[in-house]
Amino acid sequence: MPSLSVTKKGQITLKRDLLAHLGVKPGERIEFDKLPGGELRVKAVRPTGKIDGFLGRLAGKTGKVATLEEIDEAAAAGWVGKK
Repeated sequence: MPSLSVTKKGQITLKRDLLAHLGVKPGERIEFDKLPGGELRVKAVRPTGKIDGFLGRLAGKTGKVATLEEIDEAAAAGWVGKK
């Protein structure tokens, strides 16, 4: 089991392999749940999309009518917060 040092500021740095295990990339967030006995549970915060990210996704980007596959891709990207 990996151990980490706490800095004078009370901070820790998670190693790359732990972040990869969580599926966390730079700029993304993690959350902690306090468990009995002084334990913590670490979880990656999964972004939730908003309808605003979906509406108008293809507007002005093309002069053609979108196919169903393109609409599906846009909907999937909008719900996970991608542009």
